[in-house]
Amino acid sequence: MKKVVHAACPHDCPDACGVLITVEDGRATKIKGDPAHPVTRGFLCAKVARYLDRVYSPDRVLYPMRRLGPKGPRTADAGARATQAWQRITWDEALAEIASRFKKIAAEFGSEAILPFSFGGTLGMLNSASMDRRFFHRVGASQLARNICSAAGEAGLESVLGIKLGTEPEQFRQSRYIIAWAANIHGNNVHLWPFIEEARREGAKLVVIDPYRTRTAVCADWYLPINPGTDAALALAMMHVIIGENLHDADYVERYTLGFDQLRDKVREYTPERVAKWTGIAASDIVKLAREYATTRPAVIRLNYGVQRSEGGGMATRAVAMLPCITGSWKEVGGGLQLSTSGSFKLNKEALKCTNLMHKPLGRHAREVNMVELGKSLNTLDDPPIQALFVYGSNPAATCPNHNEVIRGLLRSDLFTVVHEQFFTDTTDYADLVLPATTFFEHKELQTAYGHYFLQISDQAIEPLGECRSNVEVFRALAEGMGFEDGCFRESVDQMIDAALDSEHPWLRGIDRERLEREGHVRLGFERQLSDDSSQFSNFFLPFAHGNFATPSGKAELYSESVKAQGLDPVVHFEPPGESRHSQRAKAFPLELLARKADNFLNSTFSNLPDIQEMEEMGLLEMSASDARERRIEDGDRVRVFNPRGDILLTARVDGAVQPGVVCARLHWAKLSSEGKNINVLTSEKLTDLGNSATFYSVLVEVELFQTAS
Repeated sequence: MKKVVHAACPHDCPDACGVLITVEDGRATKIKGDPAHPVTRGFLCAKVARYLDRVYSPDRVLYPMRRLGPKGPRTADAGARATQAWQRITWDEALAEIASRFKKIAAEFGSEAILPFSFGGTLGMLNSASMDRRFFHRVGASQLARNICSAAGEAGLESVLGIKLGTEPEQFRQSRYIIAWAANIHGNNVHLWPFIEEARREGAKLVVIDPYRTRTAVCADWYLPINPGTDAALALAMMHVIIGENLHDADYVERYTLGFDQLRDKVREYTPERVAKWTGIAASDIVKLAREYATTRPAVIRLNYGVQRSEGGGMATRAVAMLPCITGSWKEVGGGLQLSTSGSFKLNKEALKCTNLMHKPLGRHAREVNMVELGKSLNTLDDPPIQALFVYGSNPAATCPNHNEVIRGLLRSDLFTVVHEQFFTDTTDYADLVLPATTFFEHKELQTAYGHYFLQISDQAIEPLGECRSNVEVFRALAEGMGFEDGCFRESVDQMIDAALDSEHPWLRGIDRERLEREGHVRLGFERQLSDDSSQFSNFFLPFAHGNFATPSGKAELYSESVKAQGLDPVVHFEPPGESRHSQRAKAFPLELLARKADNFLNSTFSNLPDIQEMEEMGLLEMSASDARERRIEDGDRVRVFNPRGDILLTARVDGAVQPGVVCARLHWAKLSSEGKNINVLTSEKLTDLGNSATFYSVLVEVELFQTAS
């Protein structure tokens, strides 16, 4: 029997594609994009287009497994490792062992010695943050600050706007000046690209600001390479020009912003000539960029999270977010800025998470552990030390900074580690138990987005393979094993979806599970509104056309008391990162490293699939011709990249993708390299100024030609 099932891609991407899965006799036989979805419009990225290879991969984890022998990698072959290092056990055995160990650890060390660890393996509302949160709240476990990716940018954006809202992707076709700022749209936001191409056919200009020559930069009308970590300085210099030449929207500023006088005083310091020395962008180009952005209407900025992965990432995002506020481009269809739209989904998240449960075992909120500092936490945290780690929807042995310290912690013989996974990843190499996880084909889900405004139901297409279970079902079973009798652990998936949709917010009015199941995707219920240049109602969402900022003042806060309360400049400030070409450390380690995500691996999610590996060249260090020549390195040479935290051997690629003083390497599974390392051996656990996020782009290294022993 043949059927077509509507689903939604839950992976860590702003697009959250509508998906159609063809199922014949219980087996998925085809996947394609849903042509009815107004944003993703019927096509898929190259990764998800091959998703059947993932679902039916022979390397899937299909049964609960117990480790045999010591922790750590066994062989260079991931498939062989599954048979050599693991023993198949039953779910009953696995659940009983976890419950027994958790109870013993809680009795001896306290329940906060247990740490959950999850992130963007799935962004579905149920499987990323529902039954799992209930379980760990009820256990009284330490809480995880999930700050590794976007927290600095979110904090910077919210310090100005008060909420994570932005320009709809559908509006980009109306734009006439588009800045892709640290946004590789062509690589990891591919469904926005057709809207940009529509705009360009109507005469729009695409400007790319990025320290790396991305796919998007290659396609740009104007590419401006910028030194890593200097984005705040560039935005301040642009505002210096815009305000100094009276190109700002005085009426919008007067009505809808707070702190403009303080901002005007601040930007006087940031002349294009001064900022050019930091950014590497000529003063004349800074002036040209500012003038074009302020005078070409409508103008929009697609800002992405690369801008916030430096020490000053929060301030950088804050500075860029001020630009459409002073030009008034929020008034215009095709204006404004997009970083994230996730603040629009006003679901009843408390009904999913049940945070009140943690008061039962503790009588208070549990301590919080920042995921960025996993290495430090596993090795030095005390009172109590971490004795159990439960990993799901994440691969910290590959993705966390300061890789060597993370691995040292994961190798602890006294650390009980459980990993719920689809494949034998870097992290499973250090697990005591591995539990088989479903893909999105194998469970039902409620899907939001951070790049558009459509809520979706993702229906289950096939039965779980082998003995795979979803996060929801695993934590429901663990709650039973722990003897928890709270009613929330018995709620069905449909009941949890209903609870999440039980919200009084007007944007969710009229959206219930039955409607989502019937229609597949539903646009949030924004009120029709007047566009600035017309008396006609617009079907577009213009969140800040008439103010309505979600800040304490109700205005765009160019001066922020909340930022001041954190000991930071309440307006905006730029200071070169402590690890940059402008620091003393650069005398010993003069090259700025971009520890980038690969274009096709989606963090580390698709790193192990052969068809996807063919789309990437792994193990490369991209560097400029001048930096290579200075070190007598030629294209294709084996090189050692090092700093005080670690070293790694890579192959030099002298291709012009980076400017002098910058080198770049891409993230992949450590076990895929001959050394069992990845680029995170060089990154640090230093946190950003706002949001306590990771600083993957504030890293100094040196590079030398690798000499093999004779």
